[in-house]
Amino acid sequence: MTQQAAALQTYNNELVKCIEDLSSKRDELNSQIKQEEEEKERLQHDIRVLSEKLSRVEESLSQRLAARATFDRTIAETEAAYTKILESSQSLLCVLKREAGNLSKATETRRK
Repeated sequence: MTQQAAALQTYNNELVKCIEDLSSKRDELNSQIKQEEEEKERLQHDIRVLSEKLSRVEESLSQRLAARATFDRTIAETEAAYTKILESSQSLLCVLKREAGNLSKATETRRK
């Protein structure tokens, strides 16, 4: 019976050691889980912060693109109007030169 008691004691010791090993591994796993949960929370916070920042940048960019479109339209309209003014000035100059030439011819003809 002492042999059986010794075997039982050995099995009991091994069983306790296995349970302690499993408990130690579980504790280590719990620590890793806690670290990963903290990392997950930090990353989720970072995502929220970056999402808010992205939203603000998108809104600002949208406003700036609209402003640029307004500038482009205003510049194009102004350049078109200026081109018309130049064309009108050139036409006016041609008419004025022609009339001045006609007046010069008319006054020269009268002098002769």
